[in-house]
Parts: sequence; structure tokens; C-alpha cells
Amino acid sequence: MKIAFLGSRGIPRCYSGFETFVEELSVRLVQRGHEVTVYNRIPFNKYRKKEFKGVRIICLPTIPTKTTDTIVHTTLSLLHALFADYNICYFCGVGNSILSFIPKLIGTKTLVNVDGADHARAKWSRFGSWWLKKSEKWASSIADVIIADHPVIKKKYLDEYNINAQLIPYGAHLVEEDPGSDVLNKYGLRKRGYYLYVSRLTPENFADLAMKAHLKSEISAPLVVVGDAPYQTEYKKRLHALVNQGKGKILMTGYVFGNGYEQLSYHAKAFIYPTAIDATRPVVLDQMGFGNGIIARDTEANREVVGDAGEFFSPEDSISSLASAIKKLENSSDMVKALSMNAKNRVRDRYDWEKITDEYEKLFCA
Repeated sequence: MKIAFLGSRGIPRCYSGFETFVEELSVRLVQRGHEVTVYNRIPFNKYRKKEFKGVRIICLPTIPTKTTDTIVHTTLSLLHALFADYNICYFCGVGNSILSFIPKLIGTKTLVNVDGADHARAKWSRFGSWWLKKSEKWASSIADVIIADHPVIKKKYLDEYNINAQLIPYGAHLVEEDPGSDVLNKYGLRKRGYYLYVSRLTPENFADLAMKAHLKSEISAPLVVVGDAPYQTEYKKRLHALVNQGKGKILMTGYVFGNGYEQLSYHAKAFIYPTAIDATRPVVLDQMGFGNGIIARDTEANREVVGDAGEFFSPEDSISSLASAIKKLENSSDMVKALSMNAKNRVRDRYDWEKITDEYEKLFCA
């Protein structure tokens, strides 16, 4: 079967959860005998080879602004895809859904992963939010299959659009082998001696809340903030002001990928996840696979994903509540160990990548 992934920034993974998902799934599908193509986005993905672990790579440009970035690249990718005789076109992100009618014209099956309530994210302009909300309706009326990564999203599409979306979560790896510690040495960190936050630094991901709560907790262990965002200049200025206020208690690393990311994740004491968007964030599953307990905002969506691997803080008075949760873990090594064990068990039972690939293969071949 010939399968194409459109709408992500490409592989090897960089930037966000969709890239991790596309890499993990596409490589496994190739190993199972399928022909898979991933469209990489220039200039954001630097990989320029024509193949990655058996996956064919097509590198195409975009107009690199917040509003044009994804839709322009996906349009160019689709123009190429029309002449490639794919059986499946898999669109990453609901904002691309209006394009999904085009491959259907030539008999290609189209799937759209809607990735949560994207229109509610604070990074978007009024037009951007309108477009994404309309895109939900377009996806519901155009795509052959809508993929929901979370039961909350599946229910949303059933209630609002009378569409029975296919529920398939993201997956994660169990990491048992120590990846090393030279990156910790670079930043002056101790094993199990810091808390970790990883995300795009956009307002709806609440890095500022994690920083403020960490400072309010007054613990000595630092908070390591991994990530960046190319379009969030003003927001990042506020984050850097908090770093300066913390006087060494907060470390911002920028993007860290590969072995560096693995080291920072494997040796963290716990992972802080203040996000409220209803979706399954692959980074959370990643962290559970590393054996990190999750300190998460108390929402239905987060409890569904994290379960007994988490300590939850209240959205009401969130800074104080999160600070209390951080102090609670800092004062209980037994709790840290219990959450770590629960995290790995949950990944093993619910988020194994091979099981996820089984589900996709059945869907593609149906």
C-alpha cells in the first residue's frame, strides 16, 4: 500500500508532537512492507536526504509565516501527491482539511487527524481561530475518516458534527537504558535533581504558569524549560523576564532534540504539564515512557491520558495549586518512585507503538 503523510514539518522528528507521530508510524509501516512518503517542510526541517529509514522524503518549501506556513506547504505537497498514485493521503492537522477533497477526486482515501480543539489556542488571530473552527466542519463533511487521538475529541465530533471519528491514540516508547549525562553536565544539572517542562513556547501551553509556580514553590531544584516558538517574540520576552527573576532557578535551553532530549527526560524528577487543550500530547506520553510522573492540570482530558501516573493541580488558583503539587513531590521520594512505575505501566498497557501501528494498518487496509 502507498501512503503519504502531509501537513507535518517532516522527519526526522523536530519541533512538535506531529513530527514524532509521523516518524514513529511511517517507519513502522515501511518495516511492514508498505511504501510510505513524508513531505518535509523547508526551511523548518533541515533533513535533505531522499530517504529516512526506508521512508521516502519529499522536501518542499513554504511561505514561513504563522498563517501561511502549514497551508501553503500542504498545498504544494498535495500537488505533488496527485501524480504519485497513493492509496492513502493522511493529513496532519484540521487546518488542512479543506484540501482533503482533492485526492478524493482521483480515488485516494483521505484521513484527517484533527489534533484537538486547535481553534481555541491563544496563538491564533481571530481569522486563524475562525478558519480552524470552520475546518472542523469541512473535515467532517469531506474526509473519508477523521482520526481523534482522545475520547474527548471523539465525543466533540459526535456531539457537534454527528461524526463517529476513529479513536486512535498516539504511542510512546519505554526507555530503560540510561542515554548518558553529558548534556546534564553541560547545564550543571544533577540526575533526579530538576523538574522538566517541554513544549512549544506558545501562550496556551502555559510555560509562564509553570515558571511562576516553580518560583512560588521555593524549592531548590531548578526547572528546565525545553522548547521555542518562532512567532512568539513578545511572549518569550515575558518568559525570559521570569528566568531573570528566578536567578538560576529556571533554565531555558531552546530546542533540544535526539540524545540531548533523551538525557534531559530520562534524568528528570518529574514532568510539569500545565496545558488545558483537550488532546493527547505526544510529549506527555514520551515523558511517561521515560518513567516520569506528570504534574498536570486537572482536566478530564488530562486525567484520561495520565491516570495514576500523575499528580493534578486545580485550574482554580492555578499558580498556588501547582506550586503545592511541586512541593508535594519534592518532599516525597516514595511518591516520585510510585508515579514513575505507574507511568511505565500505563505506556506498556495503553500506548505501545506497535499496537498503535496495528490499528492504523487495519484502518488503512479497510
